[in-house]
Amino acid sequence: MSEKKKVLVAMSGGVDSSVAAAILMKDYDVIGATLRLFTNEDIQLDKHKSCCSLDDVEDARFVAHRLGFPHYVYNFGDRFKECVIDKFNNSYINGLTPNPCIDCNRFIKFDALLKRAELLGQDYIATGHYVRRGYDETTGRYYLKKGIDPAKDQSYVLYGMTQEQLSKTLFPIGELTKEHTREIAQQYQLINASKPDSQDICFVPDGDYAKFIEGYTGRTFPKGNFIDTNGTILGQHNGIIRYTVGQRKGLGIALGKPAYVVSKNIENNTVTLGTNDDLFSNTAYANDVNWVSVAAPTDPIRVTARVRYNQREQPATLYPLENSNIKVVFDKPQRAITYGQAIVCYSEELLLCGGTCVPNEA
Repeated sequence: MSEKKKVLVAMSGGVDSSVAAAILMKDYDVIGATLRLFTNEDIQLDKHKSCCSLDDVEDARFVAHRLGFPHYVYNFGDRFKECVIDKFNNSYINGLTPNPCIDCNRFIKFDALLKRAELLGQDYIATGHYVRRGYDETTGRYYLKKGIDPAKDQSYVLYGMTQEQLSKTLFPIGELTKEHTREIAQQYQLINASKPDSQDICFVPDGDYAKFIEGYTGRTFPKGNFIDTNGTILGQHNGIIRYTVGQRKGLGIALGKPAYVVSKNIENNTVTLGTNDDLFSNTAYANDVNWVSVAAPTDPIRVTARVRYNQREQPATLYPLENSNIKVVFDKPQRAITYGQAIVCYSEELLLCGGTCVPNEA
């Protein structure tokens, strides 16, 4: 009988990664790893339940003990600060709206953790993401497909994975629904079988991004002008980092009609307000594009694409540009295409590529 392959499972303390570990135990030698990415003091909290808190470490440790495999805690705080928190702050300060979960997956889970696993002599890492991985012998490429549970599919945040990373990563629950995952956790009598999913950015658990940025950086952001799409001054805003494209609530200005953030200008410190119709566009540009399941094409291709995590994919044509950039032209205009967010493209269930939305072809 051949020796089992070894796998290091990233365990957040939640039910998904715990069940992933339980499933893998049948065919692999499993080690659990929980990542300490920050302390509550780092994010100006005395004590709060968040995905990287001490409570979550204890939940992961309890699951590992229950299932009978070793569990370790690794401190990646410096790397997380550099690649996720600092980038998050700088993006907002420069008028962008980032997605830190994408950066955490790209630079922490599938880079730093994978390198640690290799040092430990592990054959694979594994996570509790709802995606499906496979290998196409015809093309010689690993691919990613959406998870079968459309309500839980997480392929959008994994578009940055390389072929090398895919070759060494397992996603054991991609074929499961969330309900089935919880049923398996109940069967194993895991402490987190009914634990709610984390909804917020882990290091901003109260959702107040502006307060976090000001507290973390020690900077304050001056008031400036709200203007309409013609440049007419409408009133004053309370600091440009407090607003995102598409926002309606919390503007602090009464115009007698619904108003939405249409754009922001960092140089002039202005926030442009307009109607809901002003938010629609049929064209998105993206840079820093990574092709996952197929090689980058040289000619336009038909795709479906989404410009935010919870959006349903929309039909579009993708045009390759210079420097590995892309232009995506949607069949119908899309609402609030936001610079700094990701645009991710698919062919049916196959994840093709993703990149960061930018103002133009730059």
